[in-house]
Amino acid sequence: MSEAAVKTNAAADAEERELTDGFNLIIDALKLNGLNTIYGVPGIPITDFGRMAQAAGIRVLSFRHEQNAGYAASIAGFLTKKPGVCLTVSAPGFLNGLTALAHATTNCFPMILISGSSEREIVDLQQGDYEEMDQLAIAKPLCKAAFRVLHAADIGIGLARAIRAAVSGRPGGVYLDLPAKLFGQVMDAEAGKKSLVKVIDAAPAQIPSPESIKRALDVLKSAKKPLIILGKGAAYAQADDAIRQFVEKSGIPFLPMSMAKGLLPDTHAQCAGAARSTVLKDSDVVMLIGARLNWLLSHGKGKSWGDAPKKFIQIDIEPKEMDSNVEIVAPVVGDIGSCVNALLSGMGNWPAAPADWVGAVKAKRDDNVAKMAPRLMNNNVPMDYHGALGVLRTIVKERPDAILVNEGANTLDLARGIIDIYQPRKRIDVGTWGIMGIGMGYAIASAVETGKPVLCVEGDSAFGFSGMEVETICRYNLPVCIVIFNNDGIYRGTDVNSSGSSDPAPTVFVKGSRYDKMIEAFGGVGVNATSPDELKRAVNAAMDSGKPTLINAVLDPAAGSESGRIGNLNPQSKLKKK
Repeated sequence: MSEAAVKTNAAADAEERELTDGFNLIIDALKLNGLNTIYGVPGIPITDFGRMAQAAGIRVLSFRHEQNAGYAASIAGFLTKKPGVCLTVSAPGFLNGLTALAHATTNCFPMILISGSSEREIVDLQQGDYEEMDQLAIAKPLCKAAFRVLHAADIGIGLARAIRAAVSGRPGGVYLDLPAKLFGQVMDAEAGKKSLVKVIDAAPAQIPSPESIKRALDVLKSAKKPLIILGKGAAYAQADDAIRQFVEKSGIPFLPMSMAKGLLPDTHAQCAGAARSTVLKDSDVVMLIGARLNWLLSHGKGKSWGDAPKKFIQIDIEPKEMDSNVEIVAPVVGDIGSCVNALLSGMGNWPAAPADWVGAVKAKRDDNVAKMAPRLMNNNVPMDYHGALGVLRTIVKERPDAILVNEGANTLDLARGIIDIYQPRKRIDVGTWGIMGIGMGYAIASAVETGKPVLCVEGDSAFGFSGMEVETICRYNLPVCIVIFNNDGIYRGTDVNSSGSSDPAPTVFVKGSRYDKMIEAFGGVGVNATSPDELKRAVNAAMDSGKPTLINAVLDPAAGSESGRIGNLNPQSKLKKK
């Protein structure tokens, strides 16, 4: 056969072979691993990818800002234990998503940020490509792992590595860099199919050593005033039954951190949430389950922990977490489900918790609850925080299956202590960094991933970070009821500009703002509530209807305090004003 004939036959064979490309391989790899939802913002170079993913059966939710899409992906990871996927364009879009990726890593939420990027040969020579940026180098310090895929045949391996990195060990954020040329790369379809990887046992159990379990139980059994602290890691683990059994068998008072509320109901007889100061100060042995001794727990030392000597037991999957702030006398390293089950197996005939300690905690809790009750029943107009939150407290009690998303300063701090939660993973809030801006992203993903109604309680300042996503909520017709505590400003709306100029004070917003009108522009339901009774009727109607709703809850502008409970972190000038 002539050389020309050979070439002709080879060309014909190539035409007959089925081909695939980077677009389809990424979609197939996601679907193979059960990642069927993407949160993102379309644009060059990933616009067509979003369209194709949607056509292939992946749910693609398009946001108005990448940061909010990233927050949605991160909390999807927390709720499902599978990495939430955020898709962004290059450079500025990538940077917008990077905040959420860093937040996911800090909070131990599994998430994958996938961003299109400029071509390597142009980036590396700094020749000025469209949105040129070395995104991989920027992402690496801010996430758990970062990978770049240059060849279509490596897409399967690249995504597999990202998934495993996101969910194994201590979960976190992973960056996956996909240069624009990758999407259009063509290869044999059969070879492409064989290159895909279905990740097996992505987050294998990590069994604690028997010695560590015995040591922890011995320390706990010796305690005169024991305390169990449950963190959001315990909620993430979804070892709900084992944790409940362990806490109840021990009889020990427990303190839930904010996103661990509901692992056992806040109304449980052993819950010490309403006696937080007492149990932190007076306890002698503290067991941490999925909680870290970071700033949220005053680093395990200082005034809030009192003068009584403390012994700490800590359960965590990350060995380096031990002794991070104080000595941990009984470290238990492993995944929380395996650790708690091992503790249960080793308890045997566990002695009753010290009656005098349990009684003292109960008395303090009951006393604090009784003191708070009248404040929650007030019907003041304009509303204060306690009157408004008292209404929401009752509504959540009547609707324990709804998810509460909460952010703000006073709105966050007071709601955390006032609104009881009855089921696991039903309270979602700002997490470890204590930031604002998570509200709409978290609300959207909570509704999408669980199918449950969402009550999103926002400070007016916090809402401003992501408020445009009310259009996204309306566009997808999600069962989200947003309540904005509107007191005309950051912390409160009464500050005055002391310079004498006509500018408002830095913490003051437009007086009498009507946030409810925003959602009406997009076809949602807007309500202006000026009293606790109006607020109650509006929230119940919204939750019953399942329609996107925004309630402008008008609070007294003087209600609120500087920075909520963390005002001590705000430095004060020592100089006298002249």
